[in-house]
Amino acid sequence: MSAGNDFDLLIIGGGMVGASLAVALQSTALRIAIVEAVPYGQPDQPSYDERSVALAYGSRRILAAMGLWNALADHVAPIHRIHVSDQGHWGALRMDCRERRRDALGYVVANRDLGRVLFDRLGCSATVKMIAPASLQALTLSEDGVEVDVETIAGLRRLRARLLVGADGAQSRVRQLAAIPAIRHDYGQTAIIANVSTERAHEGLAFERFTAQGPLAMLPMTEGRCSLVWTRHSEHAQSLLAADDRSFIAALEQDFGHRLGRIRRLGSRAAYPLSLVYSEQLTATRLALIGNAAHSLHPVAGQGFNLGLRDVAALAECLVTAASDGRDPGAAALLGEYARWREGDQQRVIWMTDTLVGLFANNNRALAWLRNHGMLAFDMMPAVKYHFMEQMMGLAGRQPKLACGLPL
Repeated sequence: MSAGNDFDLLIIGGGMVGASLAVALQSTALRIAIVEAVPYGQPDQPSYDERSVALAYGSRRILAAMGLWNALADHVAPIHRIHVSDQGHWGALRMDCRERRRDALGYVVANRDLGRVLFDRLGCSATVKMIAPASLQALTLSEDGVEVDVETIAGLRRLRARLLVGADGAQSRVRQLAAIPAIRHDYGQTAIIANVSTERAHEGLAFERFTAQGPLAMLPMTEGRCSLVWTRHSEHAQSLLAADDRSFIAALEQDFGHRLGRIRRLGSRAAYPLSLVYSEQLTATRLALIGNAAHSLHPVAGQGFNLGLRDVAALAECLVTAASDGRDPGAAALLGEYARWREGDQQRVIWMTDTLVGLFANNNRALAWLRNHGMLAFDMMPAVKYHFMEQMMGLAGRQPKLACGLPL
């Protein structure tokens, strides 16, 4: 096989998680290739669309240690405070970055801005090869290495690597071809995404409001805007997408209220069906899964990308440590270490997000009473609140070097 088709690390999926792994490792001696279906900069690139992502405080550390934060700083809006409420009930929960002596609990950035920063870094990399547009057609895993067939504009191309990383989303082709089973649960909900401008300035305040149909998040953005993530029953979402702006805003204000005054402007709307998908195993022979290929979550609490970025930080550290010892990057021992490291964090976040959705979707009066008293009691249990905030900020459990702000 020609050297141009032979790599140490082959990443299938060049979205935000896959690209982050390549950036984290680009200064190493590893020969890296990314296979991506849609070239960067194209309007239909799904990872860099009009959505925004909430970055946990720990994710800021990872991006800073990767040398990306300075380029992102002008495009992020800090989350100083979070207000959680339950529609129709009196309980509320408040979190403030000053409780943790931080300058922010997290940050909000548009996917396009994050994607541009990642692409700019990869574009000047001599160690990362981009193969796009290309789609995975077949793979063969063996003790000696991985062979994959990808369809390109020029036809079928065979690539070989010592390690294959699946970063190709919830419907991962890598996971399917490797016959790795996954657990799936359809929430019967759809997330409606839009940017809105409000009468009053958000001042770094984020809202998570639980309604009868699902959670509604209003997150602070730059230029005084807010990022709306509005979960509705799927059968009701289409009518809202088809409604004129005035009707949509009226329905939104009925659910959200006027905590930021009237909604003055509404951007374009998009919708995404919601389901929980998580792999029953994170690794196979010379294969590792990261990001949504390993776990695709409900957007409640904004944990999805942050969990994937911690996958990146842990796998990158395992690979750098192995390289420094002269070990094979696809060795079973290395993959076992990665899986053991990530399983606890992934299971905690999956349990937390799925439990929140189920807990607040139940309108039983007794359960509603417990929910609201629980939120009130939260502030009176500092230890519980501390651990919850640590998890939300991406600071719980064993931290990779990058998550501590340290270079690899």
